[in-house]
Amino acid sequence: MSEAIAEKTSPSPSSPMDRPPTSASNRSSATSSGSSSSLEFHHAPLQGLQSRTTQPDLDLERLRTTTSLALSRRETQRLQHSLTVGRSIASRRSKGELPPFGGGKPYPPQLPDIEDYVVDFDGPDDPLYPQNWRLGTKVYISAMLAFTSICSTFDSAIFSEATESVAATFHVGLEVSILSSSLYIAGYATGPLLWAPLSELNGRRLPILIAMLGFGIFNTGVAAAKDLQTVMICRFFSGIFGSSPLAVVAAIFSDIYDNRTRGVAIALFSSTVFLGPLLASFIGGFIDTSYLGWRWTAYLPAIMGYAAFVMNLFFLKESYPPVVLVQKASELRRRTRNWGIHAKQEEIEVDLHDLLVNNFSRPLRLLVSEPLILAVTIYLSFIYGLLYCFLTAYTLVFEGKYGMSPGVAGLTLFGMVAGLFIAASFMIFFLNGSYIRKLEANGGVPVPEWRLPPVILGGALFAAGLFWFGWTGYTGTIHWIVPTLSGLFTGFGLLIIFIQLFNYLIDTYLML
Repeated sequence: MSEAIAEKTSPSPSSPMDRPPTSASNRSSATSSGSSSSLEFHHAPLQGLQSRTTQPDLDLERLRTTTSLALSRRETQRLQHSLTVGRSIASRRSKGELPPFGGGKPYPPQLPDIEDYVVDFDGPDDPLYPQNWRLGTKVYISAMLAFTSICSTFDSAIFSEATESVAATFHVGLEVSILSSSLYIAGYATGPLLWAPLSELNGRRLPILIAMLGFGIFNTGVAAAKDLQTVMICRFFSGIFGSSPLAVVAAIFSDIYDNRTRGVAIALFSSTVFLGPLLASFIGGFIDTSYLGWRWTAYLPAIMGYAAFVMNLFFLKESYPPVVLVQKASELRRRTRNWGIHAKQEEIEVDLHDLLVNNFSRPLRLLVSEPLILAVTIYLSFIYGLLYCFLTAYTLVFEGKYGMSPGVAGLTLFGMVAGLFIAASFMIFFLNGSYIRKLEANGGVPVPEWRLPPVILGGALFAAGLFWFGWTGYTGTIHWIVPTLSGLFTGFGLLIIFIQLFNYLIDTYLML
């Protein structure tokens, strides 16, 4: 969760000392020191990572005129690279004298003013800006990313249905076989530390493409494994590559949707996150007990991963505004032959220190320094962990107490699936309309705490669903539909809690 927030944390407005030097200052520095071409810059303080609510006097989002909206977009996009991926052109120190220009030619004159050559969006209505894309474009991208997310979460649960068959195939105990699922989750936890910074450096599209290709390859390795160690290693790397959609897709939605529609988009995305494991349970059960065997619980996610890779390769557009400007600058250079035109993102030179301090350590620093993020992350981790506990509990109850087969027992999870759909409809058709009315009444300024009241309802229903399931499912003497219907409460509460708190964090650490 902290990785996703790290992508959305808005940097504070710049001061003069934060701005990159002009060409004049570069020129004077180069002439005054023949042994070095680098400039010293202070590292961005952690205070720049504070939430919007802690800096109301500096927040450009509070002023909703057309001019300030454009200014806010420009400032956040130009400044975010200093807090995420680098400081300036001179972020890497150069030692030694400058090499000769070559060909017997002197160094060319500096650009008059480097800022005059930096491309930008053409006002708040620029069609290149991702939030101004046509609705049809946003819808097909969202549907494609929803499928990509389902691939990842589907794989997290389907293989667990085959643990007994894997143990029998490789002649190991059940505890050893279960390690394959544990290693997948370990990769799930490790991957976002790589994918989140990469999405800030090179945009959202590249991590999705690399991850889904790797996801398919390593799942193929699991399916074709000749020994247990191959299964374990490939499951771990499947988890690393499979975690990319969870770290990047929500950031894409925040790129292309504004405050009015972001809640609906996140609701649909979160539904896919929870839907994948619930569907995987009964599908994996039927596959494992059929003539296909346990290997197809890995072949199927591999095929889905390859399909997602192909779709994203041909149809996914880059949505990260700084990288969109890089593409714009590249086209302008090619068509105008003016090689000074560039985007701010192209000024970045990242060394190992920048990567460690500004990227890989940043989610962890946010986690330990922001009590809000820590508290919400702990609660959401607990709720998400209970989702996987349900997969085991439903197996114990409906296979152990009611004598159902693995595939049929998995069908009882459709109670939770129905609860998820009810919760998604409730948020889209009721909560979102209420939120938009509050937004309009408040002059377009979002208040993060508006997201929290439904969490109280969701938490109460989730706890009630747990009690209902435990009270009615432990004996096997009560009709199976009774514990199955408890999923309406647990599924509803699960999605409400997750989505509303996720939107609360996005609104609190918003970057437009």
